[in-house]
Amino acid sequence: MAKIKTIFKCAECGATVPRWQGKCDECGAWNSFIEEMQSAAAFFARTVGVSSALAAEAIALNEVGNEEDKRRLLKLGELSRVLGGGLVEGSVTLIGGEPGIGKSTLLLQLCAEMATAQYPVYYISGEESPRQINLRALRLSLDNKNIYVISQTNVNACLALLQEKKPSLVVVDSVQTIFAPEIDSAPGSVSQVRECAIRMLNYAKESDVPVFLSGHVNKEGLVAGPRVLEHVVDTVLYLEGEKFNSFRILRAAKNRFGSVSEVGIFVMGECGLQEVTNPSSIFIGDHEEENEGSCVVPLLEGTRPLLVELQALVSPTIFGLPRRVTTGFDTSRLVMLASVIARRAFLKLGDKDIMASSAGGIKVGEPAADLAMAIAIASSAKALPVQPKLVAIGEVGLSGEIRPVADLERRLKEAHRLGFKMAIVPERSFKDIKTSFNGMHILPAPTVKQAIILGIKQDNNK
Repeated sequence: MAKIKTIFKCAECGATVPRWQGKCDECGAWNSFIEEMQSAAAFFARTVGVSSALAAEAIALNEVGNEEDKRRLLKLGELSRVLGGGLVEGSVTLIGGEPGIGKSTLLLQLCAEMATAQYPVYYISGEESPRQINLRALRLSLDNKNIYVISQTNVNACLALLQEKKPSLVVVDSVQTIFAPEIDSAPGSVSQVRECAIRMLNYAKESDVPVFLSGHVNKEGLVAGPRVLEHVVDTVLYLEGEKFNSFRILRAAKNRFGSVSEVGIFVMGECGLQEVTNPSSIFIGDHEEENEGSCVVPLLEGTRPLLVELQALVSPTIFGLPRRVTTGFDTSRLVMLASVIARRAFLKLGDKDIMASSAGGIKVGEPAADLAMAIAIASSAKALPVQPKLVAIGEVGLSGEIRPVADLERRLKEAHRLGFKMAIVPERSFKDIKTSFNGMHILPAPTVKQAIILGIKQDNNK
């Protein structure tokens, strides 16, 4: 019987050490080493047996064909957008996300679209039984014909069946559940996840069949398993959203066949993930009337402008120290804005609680949202309404200046399309605006104090 050897592998970079240590010397990660059991024979074969390798061949780069990758347009337009314009044959895509966020639902919807009479789809499930998957398909009103479920976690057995059947699409849900019997470690370990992903990659390239891998995200926001998995696949997508919010955002972290600046927006409903073709209309309220403590900002999600309503509530504190509570907005950014407004716009906020939120709970991390939030805070603190049909764009600096932001005209075009009549922009960007926005007044503001004066309806009695 082969002797069992214990090794430790870094879950971040895959580095191997003979004994556990707190910090990885290769990538610097702390507490990332995982114990694995490995037979001495397998260890020798993978580390010493280099001389038995076959001779490599080289190909002249100018002799390689330059035809473009074959793509298939999808009815799921938001998914096609994030993939770079369609599904590429022979590509391997990793979809990561928290448990229950909707990864399996999105993949099953993709399977239903790809399944045809000539080219069936194979769904490798290591987490759910075929009955559970069928019940989900019926609940989502999906056509389950030509979708074949493989309840097998042995990657060799799965690949043997796939090479025989020649499907149009392969889905592995999830990559942490399949294993290679030659690797002496449990499924989901560093070695298993990396080895199985490489084998699925080789199959996809040899057969020109697209493969989708599902991977869970841990509490640090990383795909569970080694980070090297992200280097193996062609495309890495992340499905984001809040548990108590129906909106889902699909982002590309890596894409060898397109841009990583595109995002797809979905809403979770009874029939699965539904595309949101006009997301701006969802994240803004009715701004025909006067609103207190509310301002709209045109953000950029990838290359797509998205209008989001920001709200603030300022009230006297009932505790010893004032609180800063946010939903969807960065708390440290709110603290900074409150300090700048108090110092540069001469508003007393030191004894006030400030509550800030974004419509729909969408995460707002772009500095361009600073000015809209500052106007919302000032409006609530003064108990004065914001100008109707107003958008505000700009980054607020510590000295109170308003800094330029990227793609200002694209943001203004989206606001103009949705009927907004007034826009406050950084003064340094005003002269660079070339487009004429009929019916929209664009007001330049050099400082946050001037922007607050322009954005809030003044009451001479206050």
